[in-house]
Amino acid sequence: MSEPLLNEKLNTETARISWSELQPHFARGAAVYVAPDLDLIETARLMADDNTAKLKPLMEQGRFGVVSEEQARDFFERNQDMWAVVVAPWVLVQPADEAV
Repeated sequence: MSEPLLNEKLNTETARISWSELQPHFARGAAVYVAPDLDLIETARLMADDNTAKLKPLMEQGRFGVVSEEQARDFFERNQDMWAVVVAPWVLVQPADEAV
């Protein structure tokens, strides 16, 4: 898929959703954290393109990766709203009120 079409598709499929609605994805290990300072659509595109060269440093910095139990607990306790987009089989999630 061309870059502009992929960007448009990802953008239209991005939604604001509560963490409680995302918990089933976390339970199956498919919820992926994206740090608030990252562009969610850009990160989703990197994932769709399997761009490990750019994603690996983000993982090493803790700015991108599978949601940890500690993060999930924090999101649940704060009833956190998230921005979410699907890059099958993953669901990328980013805290909504902290997003830049």
